[in-house]
Amino acid sequence: MVRKGIFGGTFDPIHNGHLYIAHEAVHQLNLDEIIFMPSGNPPHKTDKKKTDAVIRYEMVNAAIRGEKNFSVSSYEIRSPDLSYTYKTLEYFNRLEPETEWYFITGADCLVELDYWKSVDRILNACRLVVFNRPGYSKEIILNQKKIVEEKYKKEIIFLDLGLFDISSTSIKKMIRDGRDASYLMPSGAYNIMLELELYKD
Repeated sequence: MVRKGIFGGTFDPIHNGHLYIAHEAVHQLNLDEIIFMPSGNPPHKTDKKKTDAVIRYEMVNAAIRGEKNFSVSSYEIRSPDLSYTYKTLEYFNRLEPETEWYFITGADCLVELDYWKSVDRILNACRLVVFNRPGYSKEIILNQKKIVEEKYKKEIIFLDLGLFDISSTSIKKMIRDGRDASYLMPSGAYNIMLELELYKD
């Protein structure tokens, strides 16, 4: 059976930490492909300023160029509706019903999972994979993992990674401060960011 992972996020901007997570997911979970899914209208970020979705998509596309196991989807950015995870997963299950789908997200999302829309439908449509993030100890993550598994009767996969403390927020601050952030981002994405003068105000 083909095994594919969906890695969702705003990717505003995409950075080397995202690529590290994707490479580790392919290796540790024996995935055939990772599909990066830039969010169009995430319901938890409706009040926050985001870079235009098409630009974020193009940065991801440039970042993964040449990576044989990576692709990018415009599914969510093409939709005028809010980007609900269960809708995305059910769409891809209809598209490729013989594929085993994995949804890759951070520890912060596991902690907030009860606030997501249609959690049962999410967990029925994929195997949920959670990676550790700065600010969340392994003990906290494993404890929350157990709580979610008992409540929904579904196994959660913990992707135990070395912490890669890069964030899109910190990159934006560096750009506003006039600092060089090229070592934190894939060159293709970084060049688009410079060309369009993103994050300078």
